[in-house]
Amino acid sequence: METIEQSPKGDTPAGQVVKVPIPNSQGILILGIFSLVTTICCGGIGFVGLVLGIIAVVMSSKAEQMYAENPAPYTETSYKNVNAGKICGIIGIVVNGVIILAGIIYLLVIGAALPAFFNSFPWENVIN
Repeated sequence: METIEQSPKGDTPAGQVVKVPIPNSQGILILGIFSLVTTICCGGIGFVGLVLGIIAVVMSSKAEQMYAENPAPYTETSYKNVNAGKICGIIGIVVNGVIILAGIIYLLVIGAALPAFFNSFPWENVIN
């Protein structure tokens, strides 16, 4: 642990350790929350929630690695923000994946059912 002898502003007592937040901890949390919100509100349209979730998870893994190597200079609150952002990002990815999978299955079912419906429809009575 590094001790600070004097702060430039003079507000830190000599010998006290100053902890800083993990870089991008708030950004990771915001990306994870936006991943959830855009996935749920937009219904997976445009894959925005999926992209934001992936970015949040990748950034959180780098931040967790930094914290694991040397946790002393970082605040515990910022580490909790990183974990919350990662969890929200993972949930956003999973929910968006389920929505995309359901959409693909829906299109396959409709694609298989429509030709069968139109082939059995009595077109001779409608045209004449």
